[in-house]
Amino acid sequence: MKIEILGMGCVKCKQLAVNAEAAVKELHLQAEVDKVVDIDKITEYGVMMTPAFAVNGKVLSAGKVLSKEEIKKLIK
Repeated sequence: MKIEILGMGCVKCKQLAVNAEAAVKELHLQAEVDKVVDIDKITEYGVMMTPAFAVNGKVLSAGKVLSKEEIKKLIK
């Protein structure tokens, strides 16, 4: 599983990354959590508001910091 956090490195983007890493760890999943900060790549996903959360190339959330519990529900 590939999880991507799309954002320019703001506080909200960093918090989303922390929450994603915690969710992966708690669920004992094999997943890599990558941060995408290149604005061109972010817009290729069609994201207009950051932070955004994508799994295997599909954007599941944008413009919101998902909680660890919300992320766990999305990636189970």
